[in-house]
Amino acid sequence: MQSSSMPGRVTAQTVQTPRLRTNMLAAGREDGTPVCFIHGNVSSCRFWDEMLATLPSSYYAIAPDLRGYGDSEPLAVDATRGLRDFADDLHSLFQTLGMADGGRKVHLVGWSLGSGVAMQYAIDHPEQVASLVLESPLSPHGFGGTKSVDGALCWPDAAGSGGGTANPEYIKLLMEKDRSDSQFSARGVMNAFYFKPPFRVAPEREEEFVTEMLKMVIGDGGYPGDMTPSQNWPAVGPGTRGFNNAMSPKYCDLSGFAAISPRPPVLWIRGDSDQIVSDTSLLDFGYLGQLGAVPGWPGDELYPPQPMVSQMRGVLDAYQASAGSYREVVFASCGHSPHIEHPSAFRQQLLAFLEQEAHDLPR
Repeated sequence: MQSSSMPGRVTAQTVQTPRLRTNMLAAGREDGTPVCFIHGNVSSCRFWDEMLATLPSSYYAIAPDLRGYGDSEPLAVDATRGLRDFADDLHSLFQTLGMADGGRKVHLVGWSLGSGVAMQYAIDHPEQVASLVLESPLSPHGFGGTKSVDGALCWPDAAGSGGGTANPEYIKLLMEKDRSDSQFSARGVMNAFYFKPPFRVAPEREEEFVTEMLKMVIGDGGYPGDMTPSQNWPAVGPGTRGFNNAMSPKYCDLSGFAAISPRPPVLWIRGDSDQIVSDTSLLDFGYLGQLGAVPGWPGDELYPPQPMVSQMRGVLDAYQASAGSYREVVFASCGHSPHIEHPSAFRQQLLAFLEQEAHDLPR
């Protein structure tokens, strides 16, 4: 049996907004400082529950399930809008909860895909954002298919990104609700890529995480989304629906974050051994081609590994040059999930930022 117990102080709630039925976790006083935790791809709000449980009660902390994930309404994602379906859902949730009323601003804490959603929200509603914590963030130029720090496409059709890039065996096992420890199962991928091996969470916790991963909607409107064939290597291009297509550089462009105003302070946290978001990502066709794992690779000039970390640094440096502020923290011996692998250190960085730097850094 999989445990569904919730950490102390954390409650699960269902909130009907004008856009969708949203499942979320909440902790703290509703009149406290609002903080929203946004989960990543193939996960859910439950990946944040222990962090919410340990925040001071002076914060009103929430963690919603994005559409198609966890227990939120399984609405399809229009990938041609990039990450705006998710960001608009957040805006509707905040309005429904009254979190942005009376001049209150929301602190956004995003993990992986969730960081991209946070940046999109800040682009669309900068006046409502108090600060951003970007944990292992999605590149501002999307996932896959780009070759330079400024996000230039390898091919005009963004081949090598989107729904067609997911491993077919992984999709099959997700559809079958497979709970094994095999290489391409939800459990196997989590332990190999979300964390730096040999790290594993406690057995009961692992079962909870696997359960949440398997709740995700599988198909064209969800994970990974549809695809189109391409004449360019690696022969797959992005479709127009679903999660992975929303992250394709064909539709996802967060570089405008560098020019937003007002400019909330940013804390960027990442692990030194992240295999998902990296300049040498093991999920990126450019790097896999360079390693010889995908035949027909056209070479570094046409399709090098995507410089994901360098791309994020480039946008944040431009943000800083425009009078914004950011700080980068790299956790040693850490993979894609610092808040799970090193929770105490992550919490310390988070609280120091929320309680001091978010108020002191120039806007």
